[in-house]
Amino acid sequence: MSDMQTTANADTAGKGAAIRKVEIFLFTQEMNNVAFDVNPGGIDMPGVRTKRTRLGVTIETVDGSRGEYIGGRSDTVLHTKFLAKWILGDNALGREQVYEKARRYLRKEDRIGACQIDNALWDLAGKRAGASVTQLLGGTPRRLPAYASTWFGGDGGGLATPEAFADFAEECYELGFRGFKMHGWTDGGTERDIGAILALGRRVGGRMALMHDSACHLKTFGDAVLVGRACDEAGFYWYEDPYSDGGLAAHAHRRLREMIKTPILLGEHVRGVEAMANIVIADGTDFVRADPDLDIGITGTMKIAHMAEAFGLDVELHGNGPAHRHCMNSIRNTNFYELAMVGPSRGEAVGTIYRSDYSDKMDAVGKDGCYPPLDGPGLGVEYDWDYVKRNLVDHIVVQ
Repeated sequence: MSDMQTTANADTAGKGAAIRKVEIFLFTQEMNNVAFDVNPGGIDMPGVRTKRTRLGVTIETVDGSRGEYIGGRSDTVLHTKFLAKWILGDNALGREQVYEKARRYLRKEDRIGACQIDNALWDLAGKRAGASVTQLLGGTPRRLPAYASTWFGGDGGGLATPEAFADFAEECYELGFRGFKMHGWTDGGTERDIGAILALGRRVGGRMALMHDSACHLKTFGDAVLVGRACDEAGFYWYEDPYSDGGLAAHAHRRLREMIKTPILLGEHVRGVEAMANIVIADGTDFVRADPDLDIGITGTMKIAHMAEAFGLDVELHGNGPAHRHCMNSIRNTNFYELAMVGPSRGEAVGTIYRSDYSDKMDAVGKDGCYPPLDGPGLGVEYDWDYVKRNLVDHIVVQ
């Protein structure tokens, strides 16, 4: 883009808020006690060391404002780069304009690559205004009730048996958690999942809100019914993404809802507010999912939350991180902060990347079962960019 074009766009943006540069960082991060490549979700595995690729984005304006975000899916980097080229010169404060471009230009790629850009723009706007993202969204900081969300069951790991899940739930309860979600085995079988569900009901039922997430690994509708009836028996709070349709078959989930008592939660694999509204209108779900790392950032997440509110439903945020905390503090119809993924070996899905004291470690939960809000400008965290640069895989500059 020429200097003349940039200057012209800066004038229309006002006070130099035009986007002049987007930087994209791919880097590796070591994980301990997690066998991340053993199955499609990772298992708790003491002593194992693996690496995960991460994605970070910075955005700068003509007058020097800067927004930052690290998170989301690194395999969408080409989509992020593609969108970055189309927003040069746009008003960095015009997030709805960027959202609309993401919807149109990435409509064939599920738009996930737009999430880091949107979240970085919210960080930029907050820093520019001297306000937290929670304040920009009209929310109020509060401590966030959390549930521990486990790694998948796996042989040889810390969550190898149904009783191991129940033991770990007891451990989480002692730390302060009052919610617990299990991810079962990924072999498509039902026996061990059902065993863990019933063990959890016996051990911590009535003391913890219990959830089961099949993560679409059950193969058939019949399997989903069997596991759902076990959730009924154990008194589970919700039953998430029951089987292999990907959460898209609204008719089948409406039928499932008629056959079991446990509420259904769909949406992790349903992209965008329009598609999620279609699932709700078709009576396919009881709870709605949203995620700033999957649903066109904070902007898209809040649209889904307001859609769910219009139908009288609760929206539950998928995953954890600074953007998630700000969204949760700005949504009335939500219940829990998901601390994903955890296990008895204390392996983390994403290691610490902060210079600030922000933490999503499971041992950082308060005795009240909550995590604190963030009240600094923007997202309220300071990233460790020196670490990023030491572990760099690729650095893309769009300007």
